[in-house]
Amino acid sequence: MSRSYEIPADVVCADDYERVARERLSPQALAYYAGGAADELTVDWNRRAFGRIALKPRVLGTAAGGGTGLSLFGQEFAHPILIAPTAHHRFADPDGEIATVVGAGGAKAGMVVSTEADLTLEEIAGAARTPLWFQLYIQHDRGFTLELVRRAERAGYGALVVTVDAPVFGMRNREQRAGYQPPKLSEHANLKGLHTTYFAHAELGESIMFNGFLDVTAQWADIAWLRANTTLPILLKGILSPEDAVLALEHGADGIIVSNHGGRVLDTSPASLDALPGVVRVVEGRVPVLLDGGIRRGTDVLKALALGARAVLVGRPCLYALAVAGPAGVAHLLHVLRCEFEIAMVLTGCAKLEEIGPHMLWDDGLREGQYSVSR
Repeated sequence: MSRSYEIPADVVCADDYERVARERLSPQALAYYAGGAADELTVDWNRRAFGRIALKPRVLGTAAGGGTGLSLFGQEFAHPILIAPTAHHRFADPDGEIATVVGAGGAKAGMVVSTEADLTLEEIAGAARTPLWFQLYIQHDRGFTLELVRRAERAGYGALVVTVDAPVFGMRNREQRAGYQPPKLSEHANLKGLHTTYFAHAELGESIMFNGFLDVTAQWADIAWLRANTTLPILLKGILSPEDAVLALEHGADGIIVSNHGGRVLDTSPASLDALPGVVRVVEGRVPVLLDGGIRRGTDVLKALALGARAVLVGRPCLYALAVAGPAGVAHLLHVLRCEFEIAMVLTGCAKLEEIGPHMLWDDGLREGQYSVSR
């Protein structure tokens, strides 16, 4: 029996997709998609950060001649909302990332394809009708890593997004409770043939991190090495501190994605939105700064751009939409976010992306708020 891709009548926003997806996903898949590290405080803070900032409405202006198009790294995008790199789309749809990229094309949204996708980067590129970037984990085997880069180049990917904030995974207690067992690295479609002897393991009373496991993880020198071995633009994803943003520029990064890995690595790291202004300040416009983490509304997109982001990436909501209605759900979700974003632009008095700035935020978005914990 073929799957129905009908969008439920009561699904009208990102949170609606999550509500329905929670009823359809297996407990293990839901734990993987929804969960974060430890107590999941950073997951919660990512979303709450947007709610602490108020927009400044403006009236009786004109939106004539406006639009949301932008250029990034030589590619043209219809709007600044991209799909973030996430793994295991087949938990949500049997066609996996092909279903996702078809939905992205329908909504004219760029997509970042994960190293740990369920399908090969070539298969996904073959189905794409939208700009693609490839998310890269630098593997212990640098030769294998370079071949991944070459494959992305040959397949037509427009940029490399190097995830730098996860040399080790966080303790994901929700996944543990649900009995989720991650596959071995070499079982991923893009990592077939990867061989490594480096595994995190320790007996009781021994160190799991400082017993040789971290000796071959990526360092700043690897970013310079990568820069010397590809002509593709390189974005570093997972930068939160201004100090690391400066180092990223010094080692050849062409862009920065402010991200805390969706709260999945280091719990109690700050919300991505709270880290954004500090990174934007030190970058000083030398490279584009993007943001992911917590985007659920078009108003969130506007707030991120007002604080200096050039574009945003959306992760979990796309997975939930995929689980509910396949490619149609992904396209609908992204279309809704774009519509909400355009409405917010009009109601705050701007017609073009270049007109967006801190002046659109009440108190310029600088009022400090306190993190709170929901129980």
